[in-house]
Amino acid sequence: MPAPNPVCPSTPLARPARQNMTRRLRQIAQLALVLCPLAVAAPAAAQGDIATAEAIFNRGLADMEAGRYETGCKALAESHRLDPRPGTLFTLATCEARWGRIATAVTRYGDYLSLYQRLPPDQQRRQGERPNVAKQQREKLAPLVPELALSLPPGAPAGTVVKRDGVVLGDAVLGVSVPVDPGEHVVSTEPPGGLVRETRIRLAQGEKKKLVLEVDGAGAPGTDDGGSGRRTAMFVAGGVGAAGLILGGVTGALTLGKRSVVEKHCGSAIGSTDETACDPTGLEAAESASTTGLVSTIGFGVGLAGLGTAAVLYLTEPKRDAPTPGAAARRLHVGVLEAGPSRVVLGARGAW
Repeated sequence: MPAPNPVCPSTPLARPARQNMTRRLRQIAQLALVLCPLAVAAPAAAQGDIATAEAIFNRGLADMEAGRYETGCKALAESHRLDPRPGTLFTLATCEARWGRIATAVTRYGDYLSLYQRLPPDQQRRQGERPNVAKQQREKLAPLVPELALSLPPGAPAGTVVKRDGVVLGDAVLGVSVPVDPGEHVVSTEPPGGLVRETRIRLAQGEKKKLVLEVDGAGAPGTDDGGSGRRTAMFVAGGVGAAGLILGGVTGALTLGKRSVVEKHCGSAIGSTDETACDPTGLEAAESASTTGLVSTIGFGVGLAGLGTAAVLYLTEPKRDAPTPGAAARRLHVGVLEAGPSRVVLGARGAW
């Protein structure tokens, strides 16, 4: 009787173990068939993104050098999104600075310097003079960055959406001076169920501005420097000045008319050697001329003072932003509001 084989036993108990191992090997082989293509495809996709990023970078760099900063900066930003590299980020910051978007450029230079600090020493050496240039540019541009603080007026409905250049601003940003690029910005407000109101704001380099926005159903907007009250004072002073001049002119004309009556009813005109002697008609005309003459003098004085004050307020008024299209215009009309045989009504009327 042959001895049992210890390496490959032929007992019935060993057969199930062999079958289990065979099944496991088949499962592993099937899983490998699924995972291997995925493992090969991932590097291929990454290589595709890198190639695309390089092509877009070259196009963006060419546009930047040609002065086409808008298309150049957008291409460089897309290249950096596909393949974030320090050199691409530095070039993008340079493009933004040349384009005049200095707030964005300062942020990009800061991002580049932060990324540079995280690089290994050998990769830092490859950057050459870029870190020094980034620091110099950031220090040079930072003081020129404008700042804008936007806030809602009292009584603005809860849930009012505020956007700047199409980007929604959170409640934490409202009332805070934040850096923005120079140039024109479009700010809009939209209360729940209300109308969208837009305001165009232009900022120069280094300018700092605070603005209370206009919201449908809320109070009237205005800058925090009291510009609304200043303009109201200017309109009032101008109205008073214009009314004063008109009053002086009208009463002056009445005075001249009364003096012609005095000449016909006083002195030699009535056969008297006393030039101050007048008949009843002349006396009445003389008294009336004295009164209207005084009123005319006062009216001209008040008119000149009012117009002078309005001129000073107008010439020293801070620059205003362009009005929102469709907003109601302020109007002021000064002059004769009512005229009749026995009286003249002067004043001002308008809409704010």
